[in-house]
Amino acid sequence: MLLKGVMSMPTIKDVAKKANVSVATVSRVINNTGYVQVETRQMVLDAITELGYIPNELARSLFKKQSKIIGLIVPHLSTIFFAELLESLEDHLARHGYKLMIFNAKDDIERENKIMHVFNQYNIDGIILVAHTKQTKNYADLHIPLITIDHKMNEETPSITSDNQQGGRLAAEKLIASGCKKVLHLQGPSFLLTVLNRNKGFNETIEKAGIALHTIDLAFVSPDYRLIEQFIRSHPDADGIFCSTDILALHALRALHKMQRAVPDAVAVIGYDNVELCELVTPNLTTIDQPIELIAEAAVASLLALIDKKTPEPLHKVMPVKLIERESTKKS
Repeated sequence: MLLKGVMSMPTIKDVAKKANVSVATVSRVINNTGYVQVETRQMVLDAITELGYIPNELARSLFKKQSKIIGLIVPHLSTIFFAELLESLEDHLARHGYKLMIFNAKDDIERENKIMHVFNQYNIDGIILVAHTKQTKNYADLHIPLITIDHKMNEETPSITSDNQQGGRLAAEKLIASGCKKVLHLQGPSFLLTVLNRNKGFNETIEKAGIALHTIDLAFVSPDYRLIEQFIRSHPDADGIFCSTDILALHALRALHKMQRAVPDAVAVIGYDNVELCELVTPNLTTIDQPIELIAEAAVASLLALIDKKTPEPLHKVMPVKLIERESTKKS
């Protein structure tokens, strides 16, 4: 029962009645299927416009077996890097007529299972998986085209990653060139593959140069500032700091400022990701740039190839990274 003064939305039956045609004819016009005479098609389109009819997208997707919706699963929405990646993905998908349905897994298996259930309900065309998962078989059982970003799930699933080992090497080489003799490494949780790869490139290069290295493992989301400050204070002679994310680096800058240790004269600091905040702090943060636009573009291209039943070439794309030198390190 409708409330007084509240108008109901026009239905496909209303359009059919207005155009004096069958519901099946209206459906063929809306979905652009089957033959409809030019004059009849125009009558239906005029009725749709006059009534303000909006087709039910979910119903259309079930009919056409294509929703034009891509499901995106991220591990957390609160990190700046993932927010910037999300925006780029949405832009590239929109250019191809796709919408993005976003899910926050929060590293929770139960949440992930519920998300997979939604994918079946909404006839999702494809999946972009940024969150790390242990449910490889469950995703395969969905029979939905899937790619991963920021990690490699297995040899068969297409992936887009940046060269994290090279990123770690570039950071180490910059600290070595800056004359650092004792280096601190603030890393995200070491169980993440991205962190492990950055560590490998960084640690090997630093150790090869014979430089003292001290490491602390910190939370990926909302790292504890007190632990960071305590760690830096416990190494008063450290003259270089590498952080596995820009957010960790910003915390390090805050601690150094509080301790009245000049950056970069007393301590050089390097972050990772090159988020927008790097240029808004003083001193501006030297960092390793991950090409977010290129990652998003490559991810969308790979997923669309899968949707078209083609194999992306190459199956696993590794995007180059580069050092962005700013004020938190000395000029080489």
